[in-house]
Amino acid sequence: MTDAAADTPTPPPPSPWDRERPARPRTGPARAPLSRERVVEAAFAVLDREGLDGLSMRRVAAELGVAVSALYAHVSSKDDLLELMYARLFDGFEIPEPDPERWQEQLRDYARSGRQRLLSHRDMARIAMAHAPFTAELLPHVEALLALFRTAGLPDRIAAEAGDLIATYIDGFVLEEGIWRDRAARQDDASSPARPDWREMAGEMQNYFASLPEGDFPHLRALAGLMVSDSSDERFDVGLEIILRGLATYLPS
Repeated sequence: MTDAAADTPTPPPPSPWDRERPARPRTGPARAPLSRERVVEAAFAVLDREGLDGLSMRRVAAELGVAVSALYAHVSSKDDLLELMYARLFDGFEIPEPDPERWQEQLRDYARSGRQRLLSHRDMARIAMAHAPFTAELLPHVEALLALFRTAGLPDRIAAEAGDLIATYIDGFVLEEGIWRDRAARQDDASSPARPDWREMAGEMQNYFASLPEGDFPHLRALAGLMVSDSSDERFDVGLEIILRGLATYLPS
């Protein structure tokens, strides 16, 4: 009977060089494997720092320390990446069950939270306006929003338009906020060309309206102190209230 163990070659002992060679030191923490989640996080980092005009696949790859080609195993294109970033804003967000007695209050909460989501990252309003929320991930949110309108009793034609109306209001308002925020950042940057102080512009505009000839501009003069508000929160709420009161007129009497 053959002894299989006897036929197995005995491995050689470690060489003197192996015994004397020190262990190779780690030069840094092990790199986490690339994933769609990490690609989206890196894209947000670039977006907040560079803005949408500075967001590119090359810069996202540089943020991660990988080749651009490595990104395409997780996202198919820049547009795909932007859609994933937009969808990420809704993680953990849920619209409550419709309450016809509180539908306006529920919509106020929805609109205010939507504004805050967009404000959480630079230029997200621009991304939102370019991507319809009809992906598989976001359709449940669209369904829940339409449920608020229909349960309140709004006619179907009005309910069908109301969601887009409110979304457009939120996106447009935050887009304007972002423009002024970027302008303020440039004003505070010593390397940027001198610009009028954005913090003083509201007062200047009010004074200008108040100085217009009353015979030609009676309404601008009368509303001069109200035309420009220092509070974006207040302006947003007033505009939202105009929309909600308008929608309420369509309810059956």
